Amino acid sequence: MMSDRLCVADPATYRRPVTDAPPAPATDWARVLAPRSVALVGATGRTNNPMARPLRWLTERGFAGAVHPINPKYAELAGVPCAPSLADVPGGVDLVLALVPAERAAAAVTEAGAAGAALVIVFASGFAEVGPEGRARQDELVAAARTAGTRVLGPNCQGIYDARSRLFATFTSAGERPLAGSSGIAYVGQSGAVGGSVLDVAAERGLDLTAWVSTGNEADVGLTEVGRHLVADPDVDVLTVYAESLPDPAGYEALAAEAAAAGTALVVLRSGRSVPGRRAAVSHTGAMLGDDTAFTLVSRRYGVVLVDDVEELLAAAVVLRGHRAPAGRRLGLVTSSGGAGILAADRASEVGLEVPELTAETQEKLARLVPAFGAVANPVDVTAQLFNVGGGFGEVCGLVRADGAVDAVLVLLTMLVGDTATDLARDLVATVAEQGPDAPPVAVVWMAGEDGTAPARTVLRDAGIPVFSSIALAVRVLDAIAPHPRSDPVAPEPAPPVDGDGWALLDALGVPRPRALTSTDPHETTVAVEELGGRAVLKAVVPGLEHKTEAGAVRLDVTTDAAATVHAELAALPGCTGVHVQERVPAGVELLVAVDGGRDGWPPVLTVGHGGTATEIHHDVAHALAPVDAATARSLLASLRCWPLLAGHRGAAGVDLDVAADAIVRISRAAAVPGLGELEVNPLVCASNAALLASGARIATSSPARHAGAVAVDVLRTEQ
Repeated sequence: MMSDRLCVADPATYRRPVTDAPPAPATDWARVLAPRSVALVGATGRTNNPMARPLRWLTERGFAGAVHPINPKYAELAGVPCAPSLADVPGGVDLVLALVPAERAAAAVTEAGAAGAALVIVFASGFAEVGPEGRARQDELVAAARTAGTRVLGPNCQGIYDARSRLFATFTSAGERPLAGSSGIAYVGQSGAVGGSVLDVAAERGLDLTAWVSTGNEADVGLTEVGRHLVADPDVDVLTVYAESLPDPAGYEALAAEAAAAGTALVVLRSGRSVPGRRAAVSHTGAMLGDDTAFTLVSRRYGVVLVDDVEELLAAAVVLRGHRAPAGRRLGLVTSSGGAGILAADRASEVGLEVPELTAETQEKLARLVPAFGAVANPVDVTAQLFNVGGGFGEVCGLVRADGAVDAVLVLLTMLVGDTATDLARDLVATVAEQGPDAPPVAVVWMAGEDGTAPARTVLRDAGIPVFSSIALAVRVLDAIAPHPRSDPVAPEPAPPVDGDGWALLDALGVPRPRALTSTDPHETTVAVEELGGRAVLKAVVPGLEHKTEAGAVRLDVTTDAAATVHAELAALPGCTGVHVQERVPAGVELLVAVDGGRDGWPPVLTVGHGGTATEIHHDVAHALAPVDAATARSLLASLRCWPLLAGHRGAAGVDLDVAADAIVRISRAAAVPGLGELEVNPLVCASNAALLASGARIATSSPARHAGAVAVDVLRTEQ
């Protein structure tokens, strides 16, 4: 009936909201997380059943509210009187746990609404995740909640735990742990199994979560709604999130913005970020725009920390709970082993973290503590000799942490065990505490067995200093919490409607382009080539043909004398409706600049990259939320591998970057075009004389239904 497993169905499908349901009432979270009374519909006396856990935990582990088991088969359960129905509970209830099979869940929701419940947790599986019949059952559940005036968490979820109210409204086996504290770290996630792992591993490491919520199928209450409440909770310093799908992108952006405004760190682990086949790629842009690009850009804009597994999720939360996030991406390394320092520097370089040389003043101070055969520039290698003479390690770490060239400190320890390890840990903790939480964060990698370092690790973890056994993992976490490039919102300017081809839109946006016309007559083509200076580019107009060069539909440098012949050859191609005659473009650096009009509810994305016919081979692209300003446009260009060609390579003249940035800004404004699916300019030719010419363009409208799994955009015109 209930399941800890991850469902194999596409989460975007079974979490799709019911579109014709009336608006949901506001959730009274005070009554949900700190209820005065909890009713358990379908409570069981079978103690070996997981569904018996909530009643046992609520009655034995400090919950102060009233507990009402509901089951007509019993007179009492767990020493508590058992009512035959919710209607028999005097005074109503705040929270209802529906411990019943899927087919009885809607009736339980109706009864809960009549009893005045603020929310019903439906644990049962067998809803939209199992197919059309289950989807209909889930829709019925939502309809019952709307009619009854209550909210539903789930179905197919594992419920809620709140440390402050001692609310155990869950059956996850992780709840068997003592869970006696409150770490200031909260969790909300869509997978019950992953959520249970987070709760369990955190508790094993002495990080009892403050609040924990599993949302399941999200028929009604979703992850972003829960998250928005938790980031505003004064007891929550860090909110950790696990998401399989985000059917409410606007809600996610609001969550990220509100977390940033509240000063609550938001750490997100999202799966399904590279699902193959979710969107067909019919253009260069489609091939280069990942399924998670807009999600990542929105996250970066508000400083959300993105991680790749549960270990990173918890480690990042620990770092951010006790310290501010790093102000930059410069890493100070302190090590007891030169080899470990080199490994860490290598891993840091791979993820884009700097390992800068420390200031001369800091090096001078370190030289008084570190043996002469050590190193003080960064990495700082104290050698084993420092521990043989006793003391000074905490002071070394403090000096590195105080250096203005450092944004975070990674301490690398090897075979230091036993009492020496514990003393070292206490020394480091004292230094970190003395410098305060506003100093750069500190993390430790201890490359020694747990048995010889367990007390030392406990000392560090109790002080909020994360301890890793892997250099690579530690560096990934520090990379995740360090700032990443992001752009501030730019107010969109009015843009013309999509009522013409790509050239017309570029003209309206003010993007320069070569002179051109479309011809259906060889003589007309000859005259046009002559008027364009006696040489031109000819392209076959073949609706639906995406890559003309590969199909032999493009001829370069066609002379007036050859124009009629080339026209006839192109016109003979299958599906050709005319010949496009275009002014030649001067040689220069070719860029791809494209705007995705917004997919699946996410904001529009601008893509800038190395363009031309080999753009997929280069795969040299950068993205930003559209529209952008000139500063963002320049930063996108500077991030490309082809940047030296733009700046001027080996004596070659560079392009006018101001002109290039202006063209990118203008193209990005197409994001405001109603119904735009995609505008792609390829190539945008940046010549050395500062002339920018769009010699290829493509425009598409969005499909009517934009949900995860929708087909690619519909091409209007590809004649350009």
